Amino acid sequence: MLPSFHNLKALLGKAALLSLLSTTSSAFNPLPPVPGTLNQQQVPLDLNPPFDIREATISSIHNALFTGLTTCHALISSYLARIEAFNPSLHAILSLNPHALDLASAIDAHLASGGNSSSSSSVTRQPLLCIPVLLKDNFDTHDMPTTAGSLSLAQNTPRQDAPTVSALKTAGAIILGKTNMHEFALEGISVSSLGGQTINPYDSTRTPGGSSGGTGAAIAANLAVLGTGTDTVNSLRSPASANGLWSWRPMRGLVTRKGVVPVGWTQDAVGGMARGVQDLGVLMTVMSMAGTGAGSEGVGDGDNTTVLVPPEVKGRDYSTALYGGLGKLKGLRLGVLDGFFNHTAGEETTPVKEVMGKVLRRLEAAGVQLVNITEPLYDAVAIAAKLDVQTFEFREGLDAYLEKTTYTDGKGNGTGPRNFSDIYTLGKKQFVVLASQYDYIRNAFNQSTSSPEYFVRQYGIQQLKTALAKTFSTNNLDAIIYPEQKNLVVQIGSPSQSGRNGILAALTGSPVITVPVGFSEATETAPLGVPIGMEILGRPWTEDLLLGIAKHVGEALGPVRRMPVGGGLDKVVEVQGGGYEKVPVVKADNGNIPGVYPLGVLLGEGL
Repeated sequence: MLPSFHNLKALLGKAALLSLLSTTSSAFNPLPPVPGTLNQQQVPLDLNPPFDIREATISSIHNALFTGLTTCHALISSYLARIEAFNPSLHAILSLNPHALDLASAIDAHLASGGNSSSSSSVTRQPLLCIPVLLKDNFDTHDMPTTAGSLSLAQNTPRQDAPTVSALKTAGAIILGKTNMHEFALEGISVSSLGGQTINPYDSTRTPGGSSGGTGAAIAANLAVLGTGTDTVNSLRSPASANGLWSWRPMRGLVTRKGVVPVGWTQDAVGGMARGVQDLGVLMTVMSMAGTGAGSEGVGDGDNTTVLVPPEVKGRDYSTALYGGLGKLKGLRLGVLDGFFNHTAGEETTPVKEVMGKVLRRLEAAGVQLVNITEPLYDAVAIAAKLDVQTFEFREGLDAYLEKTTYTDGKGNGTGPRNFSDIYTLGKKQFVVLASQYDYIRNAFNQSTSSPEYFVRQYGIQQLKTALAKTFSTNNLDAIIYPEQKNLVVQIGSPSQSGRNGILAALTGSPVITVPVGFSEATETAPLGVPIGMEILGRPWTEDLLLGIAKHVGEALGPVRRMPVGGGLDKVVEVQGGGYEKVPVVKADNGNIPGVYPLGVLLGEGL
């Protein structure tokens, strides 16, 4: 059962007023101009304008839904229209839910029949009622394929939804579709053999970060309101940073990973992205209610880390952190990891350093006590090289997942790989592996959790956790901050997504909120500049505090997020007629894969 959401009546009322009075950031159309103030191109006043989904929030959608400004069917139709208009160029979405419109119509019928005795009670029971959500395509769904971006898994049809997906549905969300990702979540370029190269909506020459890049690009481009992702090293926080979004990597164990295509159980986490901190708080609450996930059948069937959740954390409503004053900046002590900055000047590094410098000055002005952490331990590249354990766990986890998969082509037939080796068979042209990943895949064939080096690294991870706890206690820190990436998100065709700082949270299992903090200077290909994000890392089980800090950081910085404008992404896409009668089919397109990432190649040699 979902927790009660506090202050809903007040929240709905305030949001309705603010939405109606707002202009550029409103989910509603701006108020009509005073007659005579426009030039000769003045348009007639529309007394019943359609609901504008650009930058829409959970509260603005619910206000429109409960006041009759829109219907759920019309809302979903508007998102489908944007997807049809922009996804062919973004390569962000792999498939759409064929039942999305039927679900929307069912919600409309329920509301019309008086099923909502009051708007606030309806939202309390289902806080994501009619909210369109996109899933990274490594979350199991029983009614859509789950491909992990791989051509070889194109017919993988799970028997049941992942618990996180079930929780979203229980909360009233409409699962709109599945997003492209870096294949098997192994890197941050967000290119796959099934869906091609996802494009950054702010700069068409750049990647969107990753591996959850399809989700990041789609939410930034207003193709849905919320999105899910996974994070093994950087994969939720990287695309949030690169797309001007808020994201959340939970404490290890808070959200079950059951029903998600695994990379490594030591580092994997499941979380989400949103365009605003309030929406992220609701998403955090819903996803953390996804059940224990603790199974008894081993890897792939359960997640026994969920037993670690303290009783006082279970069922927590994270939205309350946004309204109770938690995380106020005055007197807050924040550690700044000096080793997670690149102090060398350059076109790609200087914008990040300058933006972060402005952030730090603004925080100090707000009363934050900044503590410079210069311990040589905090070197992201060195930490990853010494302690990352993905390659030891990947093959075993993927084998366990594939052993139980169901393949279907929709006609009762279907074939697909049953293990890691089946996927990476040379000559099949059904996988993408970056040149920088060749050793990763080769090592995965030979390494396992029985390798002596694995135990050495696990011991090192425990030492890292102890050292991080000591840094917190010695300096009396409330949280630690640093840029998600030392440089701007990389160009399409780059060898890897270099400069990211996610490894510390990934190995220690620490909770992190990513906050948009600025943009680089505008260029010809990036008319608004390239987004830059900051991570806020906390002590175990302090997601509520981090969310509160994130909210107050956002307030101190002022409005940062900007709707992308390239390729017409800032324009309204009109829905013809009375809306869609059926969900259109999105065909995954891998035709834009850069030549430097050839299909089916591992140095062209036998393994």
